[in-house]
Amino acid sequence: MKMEHMIRVIAGSLVLISLALAHWVNPHWIWFTVFVGANLLQSGITRWCLMEKILAKFGVEK
Repeated sequence: MKMEHMIRVIAGSLVLISLALAHWVNPHWIWFTVFVGANLLQSGITRWCLMEKILAKFGVEK
């Protein structure tokens, strides 16, 4: 799996997990969803993505 695909899968998974946690555990987990969304927005504007740097260190191909 290539890096771009992995980033999308990870981001989508984090959003769904945090929404489930907000629903069943504590409503404050919604802030994690906001954090993920803000990072996606920032990444789209600046073209810099922390997850890309992390995956590159693990040897995932671009």
